Amino acid sequence: MTLAEAKATTFSVTDALPLCVDLDGTLIHSDTLLEGIVSHPRDARLARAVMTLFSSGRAAFKQSIAAGAPLDPALLPYNQALLGYLTKERDEGRYLVLATAANQAIAESVAGHLGLFDEIVASDEKRNLKGPAKAAALCARFGNRGFAYAGNDKSDLSVWKASGAALLVNVTSGVERRARRLAPVEAMLAGNSASGRALLKAMRPHQWVKNLLVFIPIFTAHAVFDLSAWYNALLMFVAFCATASSIYLFNDATDLAADRRHPRKRLRPFASGALSLSKGLSVACLLAVLGMATAVACGTLPVILTYAVMSTAYSLSLKEQPLVDVFMLGALYTIRLFGGGVATGHALSLWLLAFSGFLFLGLALLKRVAELSSTRGSQGQLVARRGYASCDMPILQTFGCCASFASSLVLALFVQREATAAQYASPGLLWGIVPLMLFWQCRLWLSTTRGYMHDDPIVYSARDWVSWTVGASVMFILLLAYSVSI
Repeated sequence: MTLAEAKATTFSVTDALPLCVDLDGTLIHSDTLLEGIVSHPRDARLARAVMTLFSSGRAAFKQSIAAGAPLDPALLPYNQALLGYLTKERDEGRYLVLATAANQAIAESVAGHLGLFDEIVASDEKRNLKGPAKAAALCARFGNRGFAYAGNDKSDLSVWKASGAALLVNVTSGVERRARRLAPVEAMLAGNSASGRALLKAMRPHQWVKNLLVFIPIFTAHAVFDLSAWYNALLMFVAFCATASSIYLFNDATDLAADRRHPRKRLRPFASGALSLSKGLSVACLLAVLGMATAVACGTLPVILTYAVMSTAYSLSLKEQPLVDVFMLGALYTIRLFGGGVATGHALSLWLLAFSGFLFLGLALLKRVAELSSTRGSQGQLVARRGYASCDMPILQTFGCCASFASSLVLALFVQREATAAQYASPGLLWGIVPLMLFWQCRLWLSTTRGYMHDDPIVYSARDWVSWTVGASVMFILLLAYSVSI
């Protein structure tokens, strides 16, 4: 129904008040403006939209973002409790209005998808209907106290002040107290109450196991009693963890649409709406600052900056470039080793860098094969935000297996070099490490082929008892070779 047609509609005093429903944070667990902004951070249209913000105001800015980054309404994280309430009210004949500060195009798209609303009141290129402006528009349409309003935050208080009834959706206790003083509460619906847990999940603490690589140079340099090296390696570990979590948050924010189409990634905090974009991106900025500050403390700021640039470039563009993406992933693993060497003052040998390069390239290829296997797309169909199709799996498996065997060959050469080192009492025992590492990698490939691998081989290994057994065996061999003469 158009606005002109809606104005011709009248309501008797015996009718239930028309229910006006906010969109961002109320009807959906997200913010459509922020989604539009992060959906194309490298797009030149975003720069033009920002210029529009300064030249023509917020309403024109929203219009520009909506035109440049249209959202798929079917993928948005809707508040199911509120949808159920609205469906019940609609079935009983109540007049429903989508009243949002989002742009008209966004509102029409959502309303068309849901098929629940009789009318739309939204921002256009000249009016930004947020707070008092929305209250004025609704009063002009329905009269003061002539409507009920469903909202979620303090910006809705001015609307509730002018409404005849309030529907509180996922509000804080402070907003609830103030809203109850402004209008009678028709209903109160809970929303996401575990945002802290969702934030921690989005930070991916389980991925921090990768950053244990910074401690490897201490062992390869036979410097386990160097306390200053351990201290600086710990600072390097914290720097990588904070920076990586910051980038994970940013990456998930820019990957919303693709994640919502993925069978498992759609459950990620941003994609599911369990974590708001504003909160997640604010924490991402704080984590980035923490990572840089910790890197300064251990003298590795250039390493962390390089890692951040590489990771950001990967998130924004390189992950979509076939083969470039896996080489970049391999480099992101290797830079952790390199950073550990810089922090501790114990540089890595070229043999170890070569081994890690092949090893991590193989793991990166394994991760891509696992992703392709989980999507099960049709032949020739590209996976969202990836440069591969399911028909690429055989060649990627070949590349990955070759890289795994090459890493074992380089490891054998490295062991031969270490076998002549005076630090070991029984250097010949080191050869036992080579078949163990090859067995571990072959098992990962077999698990991927059988469908057991879920995207990340490092995380999979951290939860796999066989991988733990292999790791313990390697450590035992090193200890035995170092201390026991055979």
